Amino acid sequence: MVFAKAAIVGVGLIGGSFALGLKEKKLCGRVVGAGRSAANLKVAMDLGAIDAAEADAGAAVKGADLVLIAAPVAQFEKIFLAIQPVLAPECLVMDAGSTKRDVVAAARRGLGGRVGQFVPAHPIAGAEKSGAAAADAGLFRGRRLVLTPLKENKEKDVQTVADLWVALGARVSRMTPEEHDGVFAAVSHLPHLLAYALVNDISTRADAAQLFGYAGGGFRDFTRIASSHPEMWRDICTANNDQLLQELARYSAELARIGELLQTRDAPALEKLFTDARAARQRWLDGDYE
Repeated sequence: MVFAKAAIVGVGLIGGSFALGLKEKKLCGRVVGAGRSAANLKVAMDLGAIDAAEADAGAAVKGADLVLIAAPVAQFEKIFLAIQPVLAPECLVMDAGSTKRDVVAAARRGLGGRVGQFVPAHPIAGAEKSGAAAADAGLFRGRRLVLTPLKENKEKDVQTVADLWVALGARVSRMTPEEHDGVFAAVSHLPHLLAYALVNDISTRADAAQLFGYAGGGFRDFTRIASSHPEMWRDICTANNDQLLQELARYSAELARIGELLQTRDAPALEKLFTDARAARQRWLDGDYE
């Protein structure tokens, strides 16, 4: 499984790490990057993640036998439309988007009859850092990678994509696009929304300087992901708004329940809630939910 030419559309943390991983494992002869920022593409070249850069996705993809789209999800349809005319018949296309229903719909519109060449993927390896400078060849080691195959996909192509991510160290599983968006609304999209909301709330208060001045490790840990790429998370939240709204309603109901416990000073119930939550988190850390 060695590709002659890979095209990476969006050479940021994920795209750049994927490119470095391909090179480290000698899985590709040449890697070409495409993106909106010439400065970021230069960083990617200086790091050795890519061998050449193109401003246009179509130019980068021409002649490639592997494509990864790792741009903000709102750009996907435009990218699919740009690459469709030059996509080689045997070229495999995958993405790294954090939402899947919208990405699949964009692929159907943009790729048309070639949508079977697209195997949707989501590496669970994000971080608050962004850009090619944050890329790491080992980013995917031990991390989950979710595939949401299409009915148009050939099983051998899905398996090739799975094998490729396994070679980069990922643990591959499969879901439907609908299941994917429901799961990640709860465990990824909602936490980001909450972190952004808390920081925004604190920052707009009259005593914001004092509050930030006394914020410690707990605040830093809880709000770490509020340093994530705003454009990317804008697109994720709007694309998955229905599932995210459901999770926000559930969380609001839980906060209301806790509010009642505080109102009544129900110390035993609060302690039980905290104990149960700590135990559940520890089971997750111990791998009991794998």
